[in-house]
Formats: sequence, C-alpha cells, structure tokens
Amino acid sequence: MFKELRRKEREMDQDLTLELLNSRDYGVLSMAAAEDYAYGVPLSFVYRNGAIYFHCALEGHKLDILSQNNKVSFCVVGQTKPLPEQFSMGYQSVIVFGTVEEVEGEEKREGLIALLEKYASDNMEKGMKYLEKDQHRTKVLKLTIDHMTGKNRK
Repeated sequence: MFKELRRKEREMDQDLTLELLNSRDYGVLSMAAAEDYAYGVPLSFVYRNGAIYFHCALEGHKLDILSQNNKVSFCVVGQTKPLPEQFSMGYQSVIVFGTVEEVEGEEKREGLIALLEKYASDNMEKGMKYLEKDQHRTKVLKLTIDHMTGKNRK
C-alpha cells in the first residue's frame, strides 16, 4: 500500500526518525479537501505513545475536511543546508501517514498535558490552571500512525 523509499541510502533508521519527530516544534498536516484542493496547515504537535497529538478550535476548515476524510499525511522537516556544488539541498524529514480522530476524556487531558510539557515546561503550574479552566474550548486530535518514514541527505 505504501511505497518504499526510492533512495534507500537516504532512509533514516527508526530511532533517528523518532528523534527528529520529537525534536521539532511544528509540522504540516496535509489533507484532501472535498473541493479537490489539497489543504496543508502548519501546527504544533506532540508525539506520545506511538501517536501524534495536536489541538485545535472547536470548529474550522481543518475539522470540516477531516469529517469528510480523516486520512492524512504529516510532515516534519529538520535541519536543511544548501549544497550548491551539488545543485541540491541537505535535509532531514519525516513523513507520517495515518488517520485522525478526536479524543476525549482522559486521553484528551493527557494530550493537552503532553503539549504543555513540550511547549511550556517552565510554566506547568500556570498551564495546568489554564487547562482546567479552558479545556472545554479546544479539541484534541490524535493521528494514529499507519506508516512513517524518515529521510536525510547530508
């Protein structure tokens, strides 16, 4: 179902792929919209327990698209470096394919806490108060990974 990398020599091993995924601040979620246009949106995320979690508003274009088709790809780019003598670019990237669903209850809370730990670890006390007060104003979405590849060129 998923194609193998054409340039196998550039494939990153699983540990390096997960390290890159865990070290980046944002990725781009790409979806197939009903209007036949692809829709890609940059967002903050956290990788936990083999899945990717992100939060969003209670309504919006992303949720409209996902309600019609929850199959997505998610891309994270690491370090890049021009290689002018090769007319190319050095890079690291991870591409994930999977399905997205809303999570609720304890899993929603755990997803929000994981996001706080990643992005606001120095403000956890204040962040937890904010979470308790306003968690009803956000959705937490989980990307269940069906396939993931990491690739690099040095």
